[in-house]
Amino acid sequence: MKSLEHLHQELAEIQEKIDYNFLDPALLKLAFVHRSYVNENRESLLKHNERLEFLGDVVLGLIISDFLYVRYPQKAEGELSYLRSRLVEAASCSYYVQKMKLDKYLLLGRGESMNKGRGRYTILANLFEALIGAIYLDGKIDETRHFFFKHFEKDILKIIESPCQNWKAILQDHCQKKYQRPPTYEVVKEEGPAHEKVFFVSVKIGDIFLGEGVGRSKKEAEQDGAQKAIRGLGLK
Repeated sequence: MKSLEHLHQELAEIQEKIDYNFLDPALLKLAFVHRSYVNENRESLLKHNERLEFLGDVVLGLIISDFLYVRYPQKAEGELSYLRSRLVEAASCSYYVQKMKLDKYLLLGRGESMNKGRGRYTILANLFEALIGAIYLDGKIDETRHFFFKHFEKDILKIIESPCQNWKAILQDHCQKKYQRPPTYEVVKEEGPAHEKVFFVSVKIGDIFLGEGVGRSKKEAEQDGAQKAIRGLGLK
């Protein structure tokens, strides 16, 4: 399993990938330390990245809100809020991390390091927010904005311009036609503190399990579960 010493040796490589050199490399290192690693290494008095994640979530929302406000002057508040939610949701943040191939540097506990499915993309989304928080503390808002849009402007424009599928509606239509009944969604697990809950939702048709969704809200988890169910059924 990776150690803190491994991460320390990889900091130069990470900075090259993100094209940003930290004045305080300790902030970068902290961004890549997950709570599960700290829980298994308590004797080292390590800190984990959740405070940076909290900050990064706010900063990311701010720079994206500013971008949308300036770029789309004719769009109403509700539409801007909807676009922002798509750009900062866990699936998008997880994509940003994986695009830069930063996930391999994250320090995880043994249990989480073996988790390749449920909750994995949420962990990666949290890593991205922690990285944003670290860059903000190190270089303030202009450096954070420059980092994000240098690497992801084309991606966010693609997300904005692509229509968002209502996976629940698609799945419901299929189930009504084939089974003459709608699918059901059940919250099977909740993780995290009250201000940043992660929900796990099971999707079924009768007693038939169709998929499991993960999200930072029940609605997001249901949409994720419906999308996985649709793909599992070979509909998309």
